[in-house]
Amino acid sequence: MTFRTVAAAAGIALVLIYMIGSSLWVNTGDSWFRDLAKPSWQPPSYLFGLIWPYNFVVIGIASVLIAQRASKVTTTIYLAFFALSVAAALIWAFQFYRPHNFLASAIALTATALLTLPMTYIVSTVSIPMAVAFAPYQIWVAIAASLSWGYWQLARLA
Repeated sequence: MTFRTVAAAAGIALVLIYMIGSSLWVNTGDSWFRDLAKPSWQPPSYLFGLIWPYNFVVIGIASVLIAQRASKVTTTIYLAFFALSVAAALIWAFQFYRPHNFLASAIALTATALLTLPMTYIVSTVSIPMAVAFAPYQIWVAIAASLSWGYWQLARLA
């Protein structure tokens, strides 16, 4: 197997880990979440069901594109930032939905948003159209991080 094939497979594996891992913990249908005070800028719940499938597909395509077009060093850096961002996102999901640790979840999601910045830059060096397609993911995790801080603030005031 070539480096490019292994790198593309690693990118797809990370997307699958992200999808499956977050589905283990994220539960917006239980009474705890429904009764939770939400920040005023919380998007409607149907948007979450639209944006996440889009984000996962785009991240997967971007990972394969990086593996195909970027240098080995750039691809490795991209995958490292992607792996770290997935780890941070999964920490957020666990901390928010299981022990309800809003501070830890806000820190984790902020880390996710920050770790996604170099990914977005790398995607832009390989394909501008792909960077445009990738932008909603960057925007979404930034909004989600701000929401996490909003949940933390509301919990402190309760």
